[in-house]
Amino acid sequence: MTAPIIHALSDVQSSRIGARTRIWQYVVVLPDARIGEDCNICALCLIENDVIIGNRTTLKSGVQLWDGVRVGHDVYVGPNVSFTNDRFPRSRQRPAEFLRTTLEDGASIGAGAVILPGVTVGRNSMVGAGAVVTRSVPPNAIAVGNPARIIGYADAERRCSQQDFSDLSEEVGATATHVNGVTYHRFPRIEDMRGNLSVGEFQRSVPFVAKRYFLVFDVPSTQTRGEHAHRQCHQFLICVRGACSVVADDGEHRQEFLLDRPEIGVYLPPMIWGTQYKYTSEAVLLVFASDYYDPDDYIRDYQQFLKEVYL
Repeated sequence: MTAPIIHALSDVQSSRIGARTRIWQYVVVLPDARIGEDCNICALCLIENDVIIGNRTTLKSGVQLWDGVRVGHDVYVGPNVSFTNDRFPRSRQRPAEFLRTTLEDGASIGAGAVILPGVTVGRNSMVGAGAVVTRSVPPNAIAVGNPARIIGYADAERRCSQQDFSDLSEEVGATATHVNGVTYHRFPRIEDMRGNLSVGEFQRSVPFVAKRYFLVFDVPSTQTRGEHAHRQCHQFLICVRGACSVVADDGEHRQEFLLDRPEIGVYLPPMIWGTQYKYTSEAVLLVFASDYYDPDDYIRDYQQFLKEVYL
């Protein structure tokens, strides 16, 4: 095992530092901190006692990790990112327990971002430079701004819109996508001076019989809906008014679809992680479901979803 490389001008009081981790000058590490292998802790960082850092993580200069921060593997924290651990700080008044802030594996935090206490930045998500994170960021999400809001999802590389259908057919019918079992549907659109009409048939153009429907509307543009998978239930989504984006994720592939016309729909089979966001102010999303509501059918934790996908 190769010992960590610790600069002579640093103050490293912890002995629990993994092999090949490099700690540069003017870094302070308190005695109970734990740092994994192959990390890079740049100059002028401070790491308090109740801090755990995983393997292959990078802290750029000017980062302070206070008590209660947990950092996973392969995380990038940009220069001068600010963490907090007390929502109501007072000088010389220490809370009984500091709030837990977690950066999950693969997360990336841009320079100068502020991370409020008690939030989780999800696996493989990205926080933009200067963002102020006031709420937890879902896995794979891209969040920017003050307060931070989701503007996209990492690796949802094909975006299907009115202007760019990519490899999706413009003909009426269903088209396979890059996500396992997910299909993109175009229904007939009949235009008439008395009004327009679009139609679909269950077990034909919609690949199941619906037992339930629900409508999602009046969603603030900054909000994200869905963020779960079903073990047994099939769903079919149509934005009957306005527009919203749907991200489908099978645990390996991820694809984003823009639903901006009532003759376009997306079918989500069981064991697909679904997210809806970028709602316009007037958007109304209609969802058909193959089963009655059953809370036990939901998987609401992305890590649990991945475990069940790969069972």
